[in-house]
Amino acid sequence: MPDPIREQLFAAAKTIVVKVGTRVLTSPDGTLNHERIDRLSEELLALRQQGRRMVLVSSGAVGAGMSRLKLPGRPTDLAKLQAVAAVGQVPLIQAYDRTFSQHGSQAAQVLLTAEDVDDRVRYLNVRNTLLSILEFGAVPVINENDTVSVEELQTTFGDNDRLAAMVTNLIRAPLLIILSDIEGLYNGDPSLAGSQLINTVPVIDQSVYAYVRDKKTGLSKGGMASKLEAARIVTTAGENVIIASGRRMDVLTQLSAGEPLGTLFQAQGKGITPFKRWLGFTAQTRGRVQLDAGARRAIVEQGRSLLAAGITGTQGDFKKGDVVALCDGEGQVVARGLSNYSSEEVERIKGLKSAKIAQVLGHRPYEEVIHRDNLAIVKK
Repeated sequence: MPDPIREQLFAAAKTIVVKVGTRVLTSPDGTLNHERIDRLSEELLALRQQGRRMVLVSSGAVGAGMSRLKLPGRPTDLAKLQAVAAVGQVPLIQAYDRTFSQHGSQAAQVLLTAEDVDDRVRYLNVRNTLLSILEFGAVPVINENDTVSVEELQTTFGDNDRLAAMVTNLIRAPLLIILSDIEGLYNGDPSLAGSQLINTVPVIDQSVYAYVRDKKTGLSKGGMASKLEAARIVTTAGENVIIASGRRMDVLTQLSAGEPLGTLFQAQGKGITPFKRWLGFTAQTRGRVQLDAGARRAIVEQGRSLLAAGITGTQGDFKKGDVVALCDGEGQVVARGLSNYSSEEVERIKGLKSAKIAQVLGHRPYEEVIHRDNLAIVKK
């Protein structure tokens, strides 16, 4: 039976980002599963025909390259992995475009690196390009640029969860659907009897993270950990996330009808501005600033600026205008912002009243170390 909350969510979601993982797109031997790609493409286009703008974040370049090169297994050498990904990008986009073209649409390949969204100007250029692709009626097919992104290829088999979250915030899509090889978030090991699928997560807190942490080491484990982090980024920005099985037939069609499949992570409050989405969840930080309890409360709970009096220390070497992370007494990042002072200057004025800044530095260009307009809360 359809869930009224999900029905309302989909009715309001005119732009949807769908992320599909490698294990959904590939066969057990690691090669590309063309039948599955064709079916997912048809489902995605069916949603588009309902008047929605659809964006696809797709892994699978390495699997496609393995298929094209007829490799018996996934290479372990980094350079060879990058070469296989380069070969695979062509058949991967062709697989999507073949189905799209049969239904009167086109695939538009977009390859991104972290640097493309770290820089504010390049970030806006990417946003404008994606919106223009959608205006042309094409479907952006986005992937990490595996041939130059060393970190991704050294980890899992192409994990684009964080990229999907960034893209969702980039275009202010109200819904991100992550299609995985499991049904959603379970309250225990999915392979063990007694574990139950969680239908809805109102807030991603420590009790939720505990479901994917090893009880002995406390470390996150498995692909669900990265999906939870992606969900946290999107829901904190005021949007919704659903994690569901990409191996289920007609999964997108059923989700769009409000069927309670997978796990829904609900938005936390109102959506935030595009600038603060970039500031809080995409731009790379250049250093850290430690806050006392009063400063944390003023920033997180009262929406105020950061003054020098509430700073207890810094880490890293940052300059005026750099993005820095603001940490509480336990070292948890609670906000990010653009610093009006360098790390050297902040170290000299930390703990001081604003009126005394000029006495120490010889000038006081700003009363605030970080103005509230240049602050984004990332954890309450």
